[in-house]
Amino acid sequence: MNEDEDELQHLPQEALRDAGFDFTSAVSGEQAVTLLKSGVIHYRAPVTDIKLDGHIGEWEVARQARLIDPAFPVVYMTGGHGGELPVQGVPNSVLLHKPFAPAQLITAISQLLNVGTSMLGPPQPSP
Repeated sequence: MNEDEDELQHLPQEALRDAGFDFTSAVSGEQAVTLLKSGVIHYRAPVTDIKLDGHIGEWEVARQARLIDPAFPVVYMTGGHGGELPVQGVPNSVLLHKPFAPAQLITAISQLLNVGTSMLGPPQPSP
């Protein structure tokens, strides 16, 4: 990995941190799925690069996330493989083409989280 690629990986993390989001990074699809399924942390939105390392790819990470929560917001990031989104991607997800402005990532996550919240309906009264 060259210095420019390393910097590009840190930009989304900095944007998330600056916007007040907590995040966990995974180095492979397998690790991402393990983290999602562990239940130790309640994740609200996977942000996945189209080119993940490992045997489990980004598309499968998103599908596994949706098995955990059918309304899980998913943000895909790509430098050029976005044409597969209609076939491989999960519905109601967002694809960001690199390079993108950090604000685009925050906007995408916020919009997807707001849509997911509104789909849940009004809070139910406590018994």
